[in-house]
Amino acid sequence: MSLENKQEFAVIIRVEKANPNGDPANNNQPRTDYENHGEISAECTKRKVRDRLQEEGHPIFVQSDEKKIDGMPSLEARAKSSEHGLGKDAFNATKTNSEEAIKMACEKWVDVRAFGQVFAFSKDETSAHGVSIGIHGPVTIRPSVSVEPISTTDIQITKSVNGEGDGTKKSSDTMGKKPRVEKAVYVTYGNICPQLSERTGFSNEDAEAIKEILPRLYEGDASSARPAGSMSVLKVIWWKHNSKRGACSTYRVHNSLTVHKDGTYDLEPIEGVEVEEIDGF
Repeated sequence: MSLENKQEFAVIIRVEKANPNGDPANNNQPRTDYENHGEISAECTKRKVRDRLQEEGHPIFVQSDEKKIDGMPSLEARAKSSEHGLGKDAFNATKTNSEEAIKMACEKWVDVRAFGQVFAFSKDETSAHGVSIGIHGPVTIRPSVSVEPISTTDIQITKSVNGEGDGTKKSSDTMGKKPRVEKAVYVTYGNICPQLSERTGFSNEDAEAIKEILPRLYEGDASSARPAGSMSVLKVIWWKHNSKRGACSTYRVHNSLTVHKDGTYDLEPIEGVEVEEIDGF
């Protein structure tokens, strides 16, 4: 059954001495906008959602290289796999039946029916032209933005090696710098559209699965740039409308939340919208 109610959510995130989302085009510096507010891209947040859902046993189509569990070298290989995907024959048959392709992919993978996906088919003996099948998912996530402009620091990294001689003396060589955000609070917003869920089959159970993993979005995600405990979810705000159409606009719902620099917040009630405030893990 597709989603029965329009739903929205917000995630309040604490960052301390970590790089929440480095920009490879800017020497991996923490992402910022023109007013120096920190940003975490929507794609980065979707990656965390996929990883947490995968850890809970949900089939995921777009798996990260670090957390890949099926050994498939590419998305195409995963889609054509008889064991982990649709199977080669079924996959090839979808070139002439896009609706069947959408149905099969959405039934198989929760991230496809949530976020959507583009399946691209190259030109071959069965098709004179390449074919792309796009699936528009009902779940959208906005980039996370810091409540206030952020302060960043470059930490110099060195290595200690044995020097020349008898090996009892050591010397340090500079390896580079590690950028990080000293301390900040970020907020991201999301929306789940019931009308789009009708095509992908995204259900009430799928929405509950996402709601359950959001409070621990950064658990099990530690790295050199994000040491364990340096990033955490303070609060998840989950709004549920009283109908598929919704009691009001997404803009009004999201703007009913005001987050302060210390992570506390004010929340305005909205008629026809049920609010659930969930503590971070």
